Amino acid sequence: MQFTVNGKPLEVALRHLMIAGWTGRDREALESHIAEMVAVGIAAPATVPIYYPIAAALLTGEEAIQVVGPQTSGVVEPMLLQVGRRRYLGLASDHTDRALAGRSIGLAKQVCAKPCATALWPWEEVADRLDDLRLESWIMDEASGDWLPYQRGTLAAIRPLAELAADSGLMARADDGPAALLCGTLGVLTGGVRAASRFRMSLVDEMRGRAIRHQYEVEELPEIR
Repeated sequence: MQFTVNGKPLEVALRHLMIAGWTGRDREALESHIAEMVAVGIAAPATVPIYYPIAAALLTGEEAIQVVGPQTSGVVEPMLLQVGRRRYLGLASDHTDRALAGRSIGLAKQVCAKPCATALWPWEEVADRLDDLRLESWIMDEASGDWLPYQRGTLAAIRPLAELAADSGLMARADDGPAALLCGTLGVLTGGVRAASRFRMSLVDEMRGRAIRHQYEVEELPEIR
């Protein structure tokens, strides 16, 4: 993949991709969310956080993805990219097949492409103030064509990213080739998790007056039985 780091090109042949799930920092809120999922037939995770291996080829910087069926949706997540001893912070969407989630959350994540922004920030530029960085996402309203606010919050709502990196073995994996970790998401503002044909997301660094942004379209393929 072709990334840019502060405007300079970085070519990465990604070897490993992982998704961190159940990474909320507020333990009480996390347990409440797990209970909600169990109530609708989704099994509780064996541990929290939990790390799902994903095919590295599913990470894409393209502005369109293809999915099967109508029940897929994205959520905004901070992304760590480890290239040798160098670490970068980026932005991605854990696009997931919600129809499969009742059977297997891991499988539901593994069947969908993971859109990401191609801009990255060096880890050392943000590591000491990650909690101040803001995540935002929007979905397209089909009826009006308007962008609707979908998620908003700071990285303070997510477990410390360095902790997730260490727990997942990100650096050790990178000894075998570049590795990426999607680090969990925020709750949806209103209306619950739902599908949309277009998804927009950003990671905002207000102190430096900059942001990483990406948006993508979703093409739905028919499910053939």
